[in-house]
Amino acid sequence: MASNLDTLVTIFGGSGFLGRNVVRALCKRDYRIRVAVRRPELAGYLQPSGKVGQVHTVQANLRYPASVEAALRDSHVVINLVGVLTEGGQQTFDAVQAKGAETVAKAAAAAGASLVHVSAIGADAKSPSRYAKAKAAGEEAVRAAVPSATIFRPSLMFGPEDQFTNRFAALARISPVLPLIGGETKVQPVYVADVATAIADAVDGKAKAGATYELGGPDVLTMRAIIEAILAITNRERMLIPLPFGLARFKANFLQFAPGALKLTPDQVTMLELDNVVSDAAKAAGLTLEGLGITPDSLDTIAPQYLWRFRAAGQFQRKSA
Repeated sequence: MASNLDTLVTIFGGSGFLGRNVVRALCKRDYRIRVAVRRPELAGYLQPSGKVGQVHTVQANLRYPASVEAALRDSHVVINLVGVLTEGGQQTFDAVQAKGAETVAKAAAAAGASLVHVSAIGADAKSPSRYAKAKAAGEEAVRAAVPSATIFRPSLMFGPEDQFTNRFAALARISPVLPLIGGETKVQPVYVADVATAIADAVDGKAKAGATYELGGPDVLTMRAIIEAILAITNRERMLIPLPFGLARFKANFLQFAPGALKLTPDQVTMLELDNVVSDAAKAAGLTLEGLGITPDSLDTIAPQYLWRFRAAGQFQRKSA
């Protein structure tokens, strides 16, 4: 009887925020993992995710089809997680999320491997956001090359290593005021480990072939409510200053060159104008986490487990009255 150890899963983008969670989830299910990344020498931290020899890293760059074909040779399942939130050099939205997705899909089709592709809620060819347009183009290319591919569209993901909740918690530590962009925009934050579980379930064959799933957490929250929750968890009182989209976009023209937590691009401002929640159609079709039998974890349950480090006096600091 065949075991999961007979199945080789190649993951493109396996060293990123979602990727490392997917690697851990698949290792627990005893799959053999090949992680294809641009700098494999920097992905050694993935090795302890599994047993000795279970995780192997190789070099690949989605902009070079030959490297992609080599990376997925002999693979049974291919997972594409590669995406960028900001553009830099040749790593543009189109190059990575549209053409890159097409390259992976065509290589998977040629190898006869099944494909799991991760996109994002909001992917739309008519979206004003270039990020969302590229995601939509990637989905179209995947469907054309591998009609049976399973596509996952997560909402805003949170977790210990995210660039969202940690970013605002870090800003609150150094600034008495926080800018609030799109305070009434609705988001359905989803725990990264739940998304990883859904992807692992797809590798197990539990997801519908050719279907597009939309993955959101149990709560629909406004951006204001999310930031207020972060402040409550970190026990900090900060003034929230609403920033009109026009002014935010103007500031982003300069902040897109800023380092770290201060970085903000005009396209990110555009994305903040649009709600990011699971559609009614996906709910009706059962193409959600719940449809896969996964009970999603909420932000207020998970975030305190890692945001405590931003409290002035650490993990055991009492909340202010």
